Amino acid sequence: MRSSTTMRPSTSCSRRLTGGEAVVRALAAHGTDLAFGIPGTHNLEIYRHLGTYGIRHIAPRHEQGAGYAADGYARTTGRPGIAITTTGPALLNIAAAVGQAYSDSVPLLVVSPGMPLRHPRQPVGLLHETHGQSEMFGSIAAFGHRVSSVGEIDAAVARAFTLFRGERPRPVHIEIPLDLLETAEEVGPARLAPAAAPARPAPKAVRAAAAALGAARRPAMVLGGGARGAAEECLALALAEQLDAPVVTTANGKGVVPESHPLSVGVALHSRAVRDWLADCDVVLAVGTELAESDVWCDDLELRGTLIRVDIDPAQMYVGLPAGIALVGDARTALADLRHAAWAPRGGSADVPEGREAAAALRAALLAETAERDARWLPYLAAIRSVLPPEAILTSDSAQCCYYGALPHLPVDPPGRYLHPTGFGTLGYALPAAIGAKAAAPERQVVALSGDGGLQFTVQELATAAQLRLPLPVVVFDNGGYGEIRDEMAARGDTPDAVDLAQVDLSALARAYGGHGVRVSAPDELARALRTALDTPGPTVITVPEEPAVHDTPGPLEALDAPGQPE
Repeated sequence: MRSSTTMRPSTSCSRRLTGGEAVVRALAAHGTDLAFGIPGTHNLEIYRHLGTYGIRHIAPRHEQGAGYAADGYARTTGRPGIAITTTGPALLNIAAAVGQAYSDSVPLLVVSPGMPLRHPRQPVGLLHETHGQSEMFGSIAAFGHRVSSVGEIDAAVARAFTLFRGERPRPVHIEIPLDLLETAEEVGPARLAPAAAPARPAPKAVRAAAAALGAARRPAMVLGGGARGAAEECLALALAEQLDAPVVTTANGKGVVPESHPLSVGVALHSRAVRDWLADCDVVLAVGTELAESDVWCDDLELRGTLIRVDIDPAQMYVGLPAGIALVGDARTALADLRHAAWAPRGGSADVPEGREAAAALRAALLAETAERDARWLPYLAAIRSVLPPEAILTSDSAQCCYYGALPHLPVDPPGRYLHPTGFGTLGYALPAAIGAKAAAPERQVVALSGDGGLQFTVQELATAAQLRLPLPVVVFDNGGYGEIRDEMAARGDTPDAVDLAQVDLSALARAYGGHGVRVSAPDELARALRTALDTPGPTVITVPEEPAVHDTPGPLEALDAPGQPE
């Protein structure tokens, strides 16, 4: 967090600023205290001013890692994550993180230089020159803004923060031509994004939704990431209890309501039993969710009852399953209005199970459906849960142990968080996102969950965690390659190809980066290793083999051995 003794240059008077100082001043004026990125030849004028304006900086080992770390910071704090890159290859490196942030509605601001203002459209071989750099990011972010003067930088940053505060939060790219970064111009006071009151749904729509819910015989709630704003005041849970309605969440909605609550079914839209039950509900209240294929894992979701959708994005009312009753507005405001609306008499009959009974039956059905496939992870997930406090943060990857294992089977209660790359499905998210989460909340325990294939997309960020001396366990379920794709090939009747990876001694690799490594073969060993790792500065890779190892590795109970530390 920002030190209270940091001296910040005045932002209230007109003076001459370079483009580099102008962008740093604008970020600081909007409350930025931490940025992620890597300095390069073209962005040094930005880096020159970070310390002066009290902005700390973390340098991951790759720009993709910087993007995922900023994403993890944003999901943990609710504030925009800031990433700074240089031009060309550096900006292209962060593109996957921008795509993930767009898919999961994460406020991520990427600031980079661009080619000079009068640079010809025909490429001429300038260092880091990229054809159509700004246009490309305009197509994968919510918008891209290439400024044309130093004075315009304030407006561009304020425009980004206006989107973050009052609309569906998504990533933004601001490009500053590199000649403007060094050019000094007279500029006025820092321009700030206007304060925005939470969007309130139309009262008529609220009354219609309340009447439908009050009369429902079989109500249900589906909560997505957009419902997270209602979590702090427990509004979603209070409404569920008021309705006696079972609650199903998406991956991004995991933990909005306590998963230990008897009305919680958890992350279960992929369950056939749960989808069949939702189809028979007479009213379904869906809050902050696209009800997308990445959530339901199919394209045939059917809801025969009334669908009430709550979303800050009006376009979502027509995407996929159209809303029968549309509440366009902030989730916290909409749920508060629903709770206090005039309720119609509640329907119901003796042959309809109570909400808690229905939720228990759905949880049992989900376990029965997945018992054979998911059994291998359940004891290890239980061991992880037994060690971590309720406020712990877990990050995960696009790995079988995460979307089959932890999402449905590792319960999370507020204020704990579970950060998962959902719609875009990127690989390599867990480790750098955990670094961002730990930087955002150093007092909270953070654990990354990954597979051996996904970890190696960003494994170099172990060096970042080691340099920061962050106590960061990284639990890796090693199935010797890309297990999901291997299974899909086999299911098609194909001979698996290019999915089996040469065995890597991840424990040794972690130690080479300045961290620690240990291999475990039983849940109790994982619990012990996890407790040690949470108290050990630097990252600890804890490998859980899912297939027989092909080389000798340290024993599971061996002391963690960082260079320079006693064994």
